[in-house]
Amino acid sequence: MPDTLPLSRGMELIDRLSVDHELELGEYEGLVASFCPELASYAAGRACEARRSVYGDDVFIRGLIEIGSYCRNDCLYCGLRRSNRGAERYRLSREEILACCEEGYRLGFRTFVLQGGEDAAFTDEVVCDIVASIKEAHPDCAVTLSLGERSRESYRALFDAGADRYLLRHETADRAHYAQLHPAGLSWERRMACLRELSDIGYQVGCGFMVGSPHQTSATLARDLKLVEGFRPAMCGIGPFIPHHATPFAHEPAGSAELTCYLLSLLRLIDPGLLLPATTALGTLDARGHERGMLAGANVVMPNLSPITVRRKYELYDNKACAGSEAAEGLAELSRRMEAIGYHVVVDRGDVRRRATE
Repeated sequence: MPDTLPLSRGMELIDRLSVDHELELGEYEGLVASFCPELASYAAGRACEARRSVYGDDVFIRGLIEIGSYCRNDCLYCGLRRSNRGAERYRLSREEILACCEEGYRLGFRTFVLQGGEDAAFTDEVVCDIVASIKEAHPDCAVTLSLGERSRESYRALFDAGADRYLLRHETADRAHYAQLHPAGLSWERRMACLRELSDIGYQVGCGFMVGSPHQTSATLARDLKLVEGFRPAMCGIGPFIPHHATPFAHEPAGSAELTCYLLSLLRLIDPGLLLPATTALGTLDARGHERGMLAGANVVMPNLSPITVRRKYELYDNKACAGSEAAEGLAELSRRMEAIGYHVVVDRGDVRRRATE
Protein backbone atom coordinates (compact mmCIF):
# COMPACT_ATOMS: atom_id res chain seq x y z
CA MET A 1 0.00 0.00 0.00
CA PRO A 2 1.58 3.33 -1.02
CA ASP A 3 1.88 6.13 1.47
CA THR A 4 -1.02 8.58 1.57
CA LEU A 5 -0.14 11.92 0.03
CA PRO A 6 -0.53 15.16 1.96
CA LEU A 7 -3.67 16.96 0.81
CA SER A 8 -1.61 19.77 -0.69
CA ARG A 9 0.41 17.29 -2.77
CA GLY A 10 -2.75 15.59 -3.99
CA MET A 11 -4.20 18.94 -5.07
CA GLU A 12 -0.93 19.76 -6.82
CA LEU A 13 -1.12 16.52 -8.82
CA ILE A 14 -4.75 17.19 -9.72
CA ASP A 15 -3.82 20.67 -10.92
CA ARG A 16 -1.04 19.21 -13.06
CA LEU A 17 -3.36 16.51 -14.44
CA SER A 18 -5.87 19.18 -15.45
CA VAL A 19 -3.20 20.85 -17.57
CA ASP A 20 -1.00 18.00 -18.81
CA HIS A 21 -3.69 15.26 -18.89
CA GLU A 22 -1.11 12.70 -17.81
CA LEU A 23 0.79 11.55 -14.74
CA GLU A 24 3.30 8.86 -13.87
CA LEU A 25 1.88 5.51 -12.81
CA GLY A 26 3.10 5.99 -9.26
CA GLU A 27 1.45 9.41 -9.10
CA TYR A 28 -1.88 7.91 -10.11
CA GLU A 29 -1.44 5.27 -7.44
CA GLY A 30 -0.75 7.96 -4.87
CA LEU A 31 -3.89 9.86 -5.87
CA VAL A 32 -6.03 6.73 -5.61
CA ALA A 33 -4.55 5.74 -2.26
CA SER A 34 -5.08 9.27 -0.94
CA PHE A 35 -8.79 9.38 -1.75
CA CYS A 36 -10.64 11.43 0.84
CA PRO A 37 -13.68 13.76 0.74
CA GLU A 38 -11.55 16.92 0.54
CA LEU A 39 -9.44 15.67 -2.37
CA ALA A 40 -12.51 14.26 -4.14
CA SER A 41 -14.29 17.62 -3.84
CA TYR A 42 -11.28 19.43 -5.27
CA ALA A 43 -10.96 16.97 -8.15
CA ALA A 44 -14.69 17.25 -8.90
CA GLY A 45 -14.46 21.03 -9.19
CA ARG A 46 -11.59 20.80 -11.65
CA ALA A 47 -13.33 17.99 -13.56
CA CYS A 48 -16.52 20.00 -14.02
CA GLU A 49 -14.47 22.90 -15.37
CA ALA A 50 -12.83 20.53 -17.85
CA ARG A 51 -16.13 18.98 -18.97
CA ARG A 52 -17.76 22.39 -19.33
CA SER A 53 -14.91 23.55 -21.59
CA VAL A 54 -15.86 20.84 -24.12
CA TYR A 55 -19.51 19.92 -23.54
CA GLY A 56 -20.94 22.80 -21.54
CA ASP A 57 -23.70 21.55 -19.23
CA ASP A 58 -25.21 19.12 -21.73
CA VAL A 59 -26.12 15.59 -20.68
CA PHE A 60 -26.27 13.01 -23.46
CA ILE A 61 -28.72 10.13 -23.19
CA ARG A 62 -28.34 6.66 -24.68
CA GLY A 63 -31.21 4.22 -25.04
CA LEU A 64 -29.98 0.92 -23.61
CA ILE A 65 -31.51 -2.18 -25.19
CA GLU A 66 -30.45 -5.42 -23.49
CA ILE A 67 -30.94 -7.79 -26.41
CA GLY A 68 -30.26 -11.10 -24.67
CA SER A 69 -29.09 -12.70 -21.43
CA TYR A 70 -27.44 -15.85 -22.78
CA CYS A 71 -23.66 -15.86 -22.42
CA ARG A 72 -21.01 -18.45 -23.23
CA ASN A 73 -18.61 -17.04 -20.63
CA ASP A 74 -18.30 -17.81 -16.94
CA CYS A 75 -16.90 -14.59 -15.48
CA LEU A 76 -16.70 -14.81 -11.73
CA TYR A 77 -18.52 -11.51 -11.06
CA CYS A 78 -21.40 -11.65 -13.54
CA GLY A 79 -24.92 -12.90 -12.96
CA LEU A 80 -25.23 -13.86 -16.64
CA ARG A 81 -22.39 -16.40 -16.32
CA ARG A 82 -23.22 -19.69 -17.97
CA SER A 83 -22.91 -21.58 -14.66
CA ASN A 84 -25.87 -19.66 -13.23
CA ARG A 85 -28.58 -22.24 -13.75
CA GLY A 86 -31.13 -20.05 -12.02
CA ALA A 87 -30.87 -17.19 -14.51
CA GLU A 88 -33.93 -16.41 -16.61
CA ARG A 89 -32.61 -16.39 -20.17
CA TYR A 90 -34.15 -14.55 -23.10
CA ARG A 91 -33.36 -13.16 -26.53
CA LEU A 92 -35.13 -10.23 -28.14
CA SER A 93 -36.27 -10.69 -31.71
CA ARG A 94 -35.34 -8.31 -34.51
CA GLU A 95 -38.86 -6.91 -34.39
CA GLU A 96 -38.71 -6.34 -30.64
CA ILE A 97 -35.38 -4.50 -30.94
CA LEU A 98 -36.67 -2.28 -33.74
CA ALA A 99 -39.81 -1.53 -31.70
CA CYS A 100 -37.60 -0.42 -28.80
CA CYS A 101 -35.79 1.94 -31.16
CA GLU A 102 -39.07 3.35 -32.49
CA GLU A 103 -40.22 4.10 -28.96
CA GLY A 104 -36.82 5.51 -28.03
CA TYR A 105 -36.78 7.80 -31.04
CA ARG A 106 -40.21 9.12 -30.09
CA LEU A 107 -38.94 9.86 -26.58
CA GLY A 108 -35.93 11.77 -27.89
CA PHE A 109 -33.10 9.23 -27.96
CA ARG A 110 -30.61 9.55 -30.81
CA THR A 111 -28.23 6.80 -29.75
CA PHE A 112 -29.22 3.18 -29.22
CA VAL A 113 -26.95 0.81 -27.32
CA LEU A 114 -27.45 -2.88 -28.08
CA GLN A 115 -25.96 -4.86 -25.21
CA GLY A 116 -25.94 -8.57 -24.55
CA GLY A 117 -23.96 -11.56 -23.44
CA GLU A 118 -21.64 -13.41 -25.80
CA ASP A 119 -24.34 -15.46 -27.52
CA ALA A 120 -23.71 -17.56 -30.63
CA ALA A 121 -27.32 -16.97 -31.73
CA PHE A 122 -26.46 -13.34 -32.49
CA THR A 123 -24.42 -14.14 -35.57
CA ASP A 124 -22.88 -11.51 -37.81
CA GLU A 125 -25.75 -11.99 -40.25
CA VAL A 126 -28.36 -11.44 -37.54
CA VAL A 127 -26.69 -8.43 -35.93
CA CYS A 128 -25.77 -6.80 -39.26
CA ASP A 129 -29.39 -7.00 -40.35
CA ILE A 130 -30.56 -5.42 -37.09
CA VAL A 131 -27.97 -2.62 -37.27
CA ALA A 132 -28.71 -1.86 -40.92
CA SER A 133 -32.45 -1.80 -40.20
CA ILE A 134 -32.00 0.66 -37.33
CA LYS A 135 -29.85 2.94 -39.47
CA GLU A 136 -32.34 2.78 -42.34
CA ALA A 137 -35.23 3.72 -40.04
CA HIS A 138 -33.27 6.36 -38.11
CA PRO A 139 -30.37 7.66 -40.21
CA ASP A 140 -29.78 10.54 -37.79
CA CYS A 141 -29.05 8.15 -34.93
CA ALA A 142 -25.92 6.39 -33.72
CA VAL A 143 -25.81 2.66 -33.01
CA THR A 144 -23.53 1.39 -30.26
CA LEU A 145 -22.84 -2.31 -29.78
CA SER A 146 -21.72 -4.02 -26.59
CA LEU A 147 -21.58 -7.71 -27.46
CA GLY A 148 -18.23 -8.77 -26.05
CA GLU A 149 -15.27 -10.34 -27.77
CA ARG A 150 -15.70 -11.21 -31.45
CA SER A 151 -13.29 -11.73 -34.33
CA ARG A 152 -11.77 -8.82 -36.22
CA GLU A 153 -13.77 -9.91 -39.25
CA SER A 154 -16.95 -9.78 -37.21
CA TYR A 155 -16.16 -6.30 -35.91
CA ARG A 156 -15.51 -5.18 -39.50
CA ALA A 157 -18.79 -6.61 -40.75
CA LEU A 158 -20.78 -4.90 -37.99
CA PHE A 159 -19.01 -1.61 -38.67
CA ASP A 160 -19.72 -1.89 -42.40
CA ALA A 161 -23.39 -2.55 -41.58
CA GLY A 162 -23.55 0.84 -39.85
CA ALA A 163 -22.46 0.41 -36.22
CA ASP A 164 -20.82 3.61 -34.99
CA ARG A 165 -19.50 2.70 -31.56
CA TYR A 166 -18.47 -0.36 -29.60
CA LEU A 167 -18.29 -0.72 -25.83
CA LEU A 168 -15.94 -3.37 -24.47
CA ARG A 169 -15.00 -2.96 -20.83
CA HIS A 170 -11.44 -4.01 -20.23
CA GLU A 171 -12.48 -4.70 -16.57
CA THR A 172 -8.92 -4.26 -15.30
CA ALA A 173 -5.63 -3.14 -16.85
CA ASP A 174 -3.67 -5.57 -14.67
CA ARG A 175 -3.04 -9.04 -16.14
CA ALA A 176 -2.89 -10.80 -12.79
CA HIS A 177 -6.04 -9.10 -11.56
CA TYR A 178 -7.82 -10.02 -14.81
CA ALA A 179 -7.03 -13.68 -14.13
CA GLN A 180 -8.57 -13.35 -10.66
CA LEU A 181 -11.85 -12.13 -12.16
CA HIS A 182 -12.19 -14.50 -15.13
CA PRO A 183 -11.97 -18.22 -15.92
CA ALA A 184 -8.86 -19.62 -17.57
CA GLY A 185 -10.42 -19.53 -21.04
CA LEU A 186 -10.43 -15.73 -21.14
CA SER A 187 -7.25 -13.71 -21.50
CA TRP A 188 -6.33 -10.11 -20.81
CA GLU A 189 -4.20 -10.12 -23.95
CA ARG A 190 -7.18 -11.02 -26.13
CA ARG A 191 -9.31 -8.32 -24.50
CA MET A 192 -6.64 -5.71 -25.23
CA ALA A 193 -6.29 -6.98 -28.81
CA CYS A 194 -10.05 -6.59 -29.32
CA LEU A 195 -9.89 -2.96 -28.19
CA ARG A 196 -7.05 -2.25 -30.61
CA GLU A 197 -8.89 -3.95 -33.47
CA LEU A 198 -12.05 -1.94 -32.83
CA SER A 199 -10.04 1.28 -32.84
CA ASP A 200 -8.18 0.34 -36.01
CA ILE A 201 -11.45 -0.40 -37.82
CA GLY A 202 -12.78 3.07 -37.01
CA TYR A 203 -15.28 2.64 -34.20
CA GLN A 204 -15.69 5.18 -31.44
CA VAL A 205 -14.47 2.75 -28.80
CA GLY A 206 -15.45 2.54 -25.16
CA CYS A 207 -13.60 0.68 -22.43
CA GLY A 208 -14.20 0.63 -18.67
CA PHE A 209 -13.70 -1.07 -15.34
CA MET A 210 -15.37 -1.95 -12.07
CA VAL A 211 -14.53 -0.01 -8.92
CA GLY A 212 -14.06 -2.15 -5.84
CA SER A 213 -13.91 -5.52 -7.59
CA PRO A 214 -12.37 -8.36 -5.57
CA HIS A 215 -8.56 -8.23 -5.30
CA GLN A 216 -8.46 -4.67 -6.66
CA THR A 217 -5.81 -2.33 -5.21
CA SER A 218 -4.67 1.25 -5.62
CA ALA A 219 -2.01 -0.11 -7.96
CA THR A 220 -4.52 -1.88 -10.23
CA LEU A 221 -6.73 1.22 -10.38
CA ALA A 222 -3.66 3.29 -11.25
CA ARG A 223 -3.07 0.95 -14.19
CA ASP A 224 -6.67 1.50 -15.29
CA LEU A 225 -6.15 5.27 -15.31
CA LYS A 226 -2.87 4.91 -17.18
CA LEU A 227 -4.51 2.65 -19.76
CA VAL A 228 -7.21 5.24 -20.45
CA GLU A 229 -4.56 7.92 -20.72
CA GLY A 230 -2.63 5.94 -23.33
CA PHE A 231 -5.48 4.30 -25.26
CA ARG A 232 -7.61 7.45 -25.43
CA PRO A 233 -11.00 5.81 -25.88
CA ALA A 234 -14.02 7.82 -26.93
CA MET A 235 -15.90 6.50 -23.89
CA CYS A 236 -15.11 5.00 -20.51
CA GLY A 237 -17.78 3.34 -18.40
CA ILE A 238 -17.00 2.75 -14.75
CA GLY A 239 -19.27 1.74 -11.93
CA PRO A 240 -19.01 0.22 -8.48
CA PHE A 241 -18.74 -3.54 -8.22
CA ILE A 242 -22.03 -4.98 -6.94
CA PRO A 243 -22.10 -8.69 -6.08
CA HIS A 244 -24.56 -11.18 -7.54
CA HIS A 245 -25.88 -13.97 -5.33
CA ALA A 246 -25.20 -16.73 -7.89
CA THR A 247 -21.50 -16.03 -8.45
CA PRO A 248 -18.30 -16.95 -6.58
CA PHE A 249 -18.14 -13.33 -5.41
CA ALA A 250 -21.60 -13.39 -3.81
CA HIS A 251 -20.28 -12.46 -0.38
CA GLU A 252 -17.70 -9.91 -1.45
CA PRO A 253 -18.37 -6.30 -0.38
CA ALA A 254 -19.74 -3.85 -2.92
CA GLY A 255 -17.60 -1.08 -4.28
CA SER A 256 -17.85 2.54 -3.19
CA ALA A 257 -20.00 5.17 -4.88
CA GLU A 258 -17.71 7.83 -3.43
CA LEU A 259 -14.54 6.30 -4.87
CA THR A 260 -16.31 5.77 -8.20
CA CYS A 261 -17.16 9.47 -8.40
CA TYR A 262 -13.58 10.43 -7.50
CA LEU A 263 -12.28 8.23 -10.32
CA LEU A 264 -14.81 9.81 -12.70
CA SER A 265 -13.21 13.15 -11.87
CA LEU A 266 -9.71 11.85 -12.55
CA LEU A 267 -10.82 10.34 -15.86
CA ARG A 268 -12.35 13.66 -16.89
CA LEU A 269 -9.07 15.40 -16.16
CA ILE A 270 -7.15 12.79 -18.15
CA ASP A 271 -9.35 13.54 -21.17
CA PRO A 272 -11.76 16.52 -21.10
CA GLY A 273 -13.45 15.19 -24.27
CA LEU A 274 -14.17 11.74 -22.88
CA LEU A 275 -17.75 10.50 -22.97
CA LEU A 276 -18.23 9.51 -19.37
CA PRO A 277 -21.47 7.92 -18.14
CA ALA A 278 -23.00 7.97 -14.70
CA THR A 279 -23.73 4.25 -14.87
CA THR A 280 -26.69 2.18 -13.81
CA ALA A 281 -24.48 0.48 -11.20
CA LEU A 282 -23.76 3.89 -9.65
CA GLY A 283 -27.49 4.67 -9.68
CA THR A 284 -28.22 1.28 -8.12
CA LEU A 285 -25.78 1.76 -5.25
CA ASP A 286 -26.75 5.40 -4.64
CA ALA A 287 -30.23 6.84 -5.26
CA ARG A 288 -28.59 10.12 -6.31
CA GLY A 289 -25.92 8.40 -8.37
CA HIS A 290 -26.75 10.26 -11.56
CA GLU A 291 -26.50 13.63 -9.87
CA ARG A 292 -23.32 12.72 -8.04
CA GLY A 293 -21.79 11.39 -11.26
CA MET A 294 -22.55 14.61 -13.14
CA LEU A 295 -21.17 16.73 -10.32
CA ALA A 296 -17.98 14.65 -10.53
CA GLY A 297 -17.51 15.21 -14.27
CA ALA A 298 -19.76 12.70 -16.09
CA ASN A 299 -21.88 13.72 -19.08
CA VAL A 300 -23.81 10.61 -20.22
CA VAL A 301 -26.76 8.62 -18.82
CA MET A 302 -28.08 5.38 -20.32
CA PRO A 303 -31.77 4.84 -19.45
CA ASN A 304 -33.19 1.39 -20.14
CA LEU A 305 -35.23 0.99 -23.34
CA SER A 306 -35.58 -2.79 -23.09
CA PRO A 307 -39.10 -4.24 -22.89
CA ILE A 308 -40.27 -4.01 -19.29
CA THR A 309 -40.87 -7.77 -19.24
CA VAL A 310 -37.14 -8.57 -19.58
CA ARG A 311 -35.40 -5.81 -17.62
CA ARG A 312 -35.18 -7.82 -14.41
CA LYS A 313 -33.85 -10.83 -16.30
CA TYR A 314 -30.72 -8.99 -17.44
CA GLU A 315 -29.26 -9.33 -13.97
CA LEU A 316 -25.54 -8.60 -14.05
CA TYR A 317 -25.66 -7.94 -10.30
CA ASP A 318 -28.28 -8.03 -7.57
CA ASN A 319 -31.03 -5.40 -7.31
CA LYS A 320 -30.18 -3.66 -10.58
CA ALA A 321 -32.11 -0.40 -10.90
CA CYS A 322 -34.34 -0.32 -13.98
CA ALA A 323 -37.21 1.96 -12.98
CA GLY A 324 -37.63 5.69 -12.45
CA SER A 325 -34.85 7.74 -14.00
CA GLU A 326 -33.03 4.51 -14.96
CA ALA A 327 -35.88 3.74 -17.38
CA ALA A 328 -36.55 5.35 -20.74
CA GLU A 329 -40.12 6.15 -19.72
CA GLY A 330 -38.66 8.05 -16.77
CA LEU A 331 -36.85 10.49 -19.04
CA ALA A 332 -38.91 13.46 -17.82
CA GLU A 333 -37.91 12.64 -14.25
CA LEU A 334 -34.26 12.35 -15.27
CA SER A 335 -34.47 15.70 -17.05
CA ARG A 336 -35.94 17.35 -13.95
CA ARG A 337 -33.23 15.90 -11.76
CA MET A 338 -30.51 17.13 -14.09
CA GLU A 339 -32.05 20.60 -14.34
CA ALA A 340 -32.15 20.79 -10.55
CA ILE A 341 -28.35 20.62 -10.45
CA GLY A 342 -27.77 22.89 -13.46
CA TYR A 343 -27.47 20.35 -16.28
CA HIS A 344 -29.57 19.85 -19.40
CA VAL A 345 -30.59 16.61 -21.12
CA VAL A 346 -30.28 17.20 -24.87
CA VAL A 347 -31.60 15.45 -27.97
CA ASP A 348 -28.30 14.68 -29.67
CA ARG A 349 -26.23 11.73 -30.91
CA GLY A 350 -23.65 12.88 -28.41
CA ASP A 351 -20.54 12.04 -30.40
CA VAL A 352 -17.13 12.42 -28.81
CA ARG A 353 -15.57 15.85 -29.16
CA ARG A 354 -11.87 16.47 -29.33
CA ARG A 355 -10.22 19.85 -29.00
CA ALA A 356 -8.85 21.35 -32.21
CA THR A 357 -5.29 21.01 -30.92
CA GLU A 358 -5.63 17.24 -30.40
